[in-house]
Amino acid sequence: MGLWKQNGKEVPMKLTLMFREYCSLCHKMRDELKPFQDEYGFGLDVFDVDDDPALEEKYNELVPVLLAGDKEICHWYLDEEKLRQVLES
Repeated sequence: MGLWKQNGKEVPMKLTLMFREYCSLCHKMRDELKPFQDEYGFGLDVFDVDDDPALEEKYNELVPVLLAGDKEICHWYLDEEKLRQVLES
């Protein structure tokens, strides 16, 4: 797994995808992330917002939402340029 520097320490790179099982854009974004995972070696946590009322309330109309920690990278469509900026920072 790739590493990021945070507070002077190297930590595994991990992104989060807020997702819905019946959402075609969600499946598309998850599939589009696979080549980036192969290239950069980051982990991906996928959460179905419908399984958690707090997540559903926060992300309801925005899914899919890609996050690095609590910072949004993109929603609805994969922003490859912004993703690369985050992964290379």
